[in-house]
Amino acid sequence: MFEKVLSTDDVKTFKPDPRAYQLGVDSLKLKRESILFVAFAGWDAAGAKSFGYPTFWVNRLKLPMERLGVVPDATGGTLADVVQYLA
Repeated sequence: MFEKVLSTDDVKTFKPDPRAYQLGVDSLKLKRESILFVAFAGWDAAGAKSFGYPTFWVNRLKLPMERLGVVPDATGGTLADVVQYLA
C-alpha cells in the first residue's frame, strides 16, 4: 500500500529536531510545501508546521490544542477527515 516508509531511525534523531522532518524532503525529493504532514500528536504537528510542512492533525483523542506558537492547517478526528481535506 505504501511506496515508501520513513523512520527517524534512518537519521538517528527524534522529532521535533528539524533533521527528522528533513527526512521527508530528502527521501521524496519534493519541496516541503508539497508534502502534507499528518500527525497523531499535536506537538508533532507543531514541529512539522514550524519546519514548513502543511500539516493535518488527526486528533483522535479530541485533545485541546497545545499552545506551541503554531497551529496545524487543519484538524480532524480520523484518517477519513484527511481524505476529505485533500478532496
